[in-house]
Amino acid sequence: MGNLAFENPTGELFQLTDELIEKGIAASRKSERRRMILPIHRKQEAEVQRLVNFLQPGTYVRPHCHPLDHATESIVLLQGAIRFFTFDDAGSRVSEQLLKAQPLPGVVDVEPRVWHSFLVLEPDTILFECKKGPYNAETDKQFAGWAPEEGDPEAEQWMKSQTK
Repeated sequence: MGNLAFENPTGELFQLTDELIEKGIAASRKSERRRMILPIHRKQEAEVQRLVNFLQPGTYVRPHCHPLDHATESIVLLQGAIRFFTFDDAGSRVSEQLLKAQPLPGVVDVEPRVWHSFLVLEPDTILFECKKGPYNAETDKQFAGWAPEEGDPEAEQWMKSQTK
């Protein structure tokens, strides 16, 4: 699947510069997944995970939840727009929000064990995510069995079904 993320930064201060934004957007455009993550926490074991996510329309964010008690997730739109969804355990849509960066940044905060996903609506969408760490790939996400896996040809049809 290729490179999923940039390396963690070093140093006492991180600043999201125009150069990093250009690099992130370019990488997301070239990525097979149509997205690229820029972690801004210095170590993968950080207690608070902070990420800048560069996204293109057509990326598939498989519905998932964060199953651990402490696993809240906050998302702030910095550029572009997404349609954010929550679902019940059977995969029926519970809520839908249109989030845009302008005129004020769109913000959502998701509690643990809430099934969610989003569709990217504008090219070069950028969002900031914050969640409790440390990151552990085995416990971070639980993917919905009622939605296609990433890479499955049915994923594109599933995304189209969410726009109705």
